[in-house]
Amino acid sequence: MNHRPALPIKPACLLIMFCIGLAYAAAQSLNAPPQQDNRPPLLREVGLDQRLGEQVPLDLSFRDEQGHAVALRQYFGSKPVILNLVYYQCPMLCGEVLNGLSSALSMLKFRVGREFDVLTVSIDPREGPPLASAKKKNILARYGYPDAAAGWHFLTGDQPSIALLTKTVGFRYTYDPKLGQFAHAAGIMVLTPQGRIAQYYYGVEYSPKDLRLGLIEASGNRIGSMVDQLLLYCYHYDPVQGRYGAIVMNIVRLASAATVLILAGFMWLMFRRESRPPRLGTGRAA
Repeated sequence: MNHRPALPIKPACLLIMFCIGLAYAAAQSLNAPPQQDNRPPLLREVGLDQRLGEQVPLDLSFRDEQGHAVALRQYFGSKPVILNLVYYQCPMLCGEVLNGLSSALSMLKFRVGREFDVLTVSIDPREGPPLASAKKKNILARYGYPDAAAGWHFLTGDQPSIALLTKTVGFRYTYDPKLGQFAHAAGIMVLTPQGRIAQYYYGVEYSPKDLRLGLIEASGNRIGSMVDQLLLYCYHYDPVQGRYGAIVMNIVRLASAATVLILAGFMWLMFRRESRPPRLGTGRAA
């Protein structure tokens, strides 16, 4: 019995079948019910929503660690500012955030109070200057640069000021009356000298390289070296991951430009050598 050879399926047919499969999958995803948030109700109110470019209200009033009434405005104007929101009696997470921040900052060539400042603000209106002062002493000892006291400020405030500041920067938190603790996210923000939100960094450990680049970018390139400027060209801030990543196209452009310059220099040397007249012998004929 003769079997007829199977006809090959044309590439166009395969493409049509592939497109039909994609369309079916897309339709299924659109018709699928939204995923449920299985987190406990308390944690659904907690998060860190990005408000990049948002202006922090600089007229908000707080108290510094010495009990003096201060406005946020007096900490802005000339240098970028790192903002982190905690509460000083936090039994766990806030301490990790502050320890991670001080460890990362101690590895930078930049110094707190010199190239940038830090604002640590309590989200608990019941806390006052004595707690802020004690926390500042502890963190500065860990940071290892006592002269940074003039640039790292620990603030407390009333609920209206706290609520407006946290809302502006997207810091969502809630209070658990059963445990007597705040549930909140972990992260820090880099602000421009004018008080606009430039970047977010998540978690309790922060890359010194990312912080350095973030501070340079937030400062409008007024701090940092030429090497830092090249790094900013090769790296971009990824707001989703809260870190810097390489930009392949920029790296390719830099490599291409370097190659062109090298080739141009080589050709210039070759043309210059060929354009020189031949040297005549200096010896006398016999």
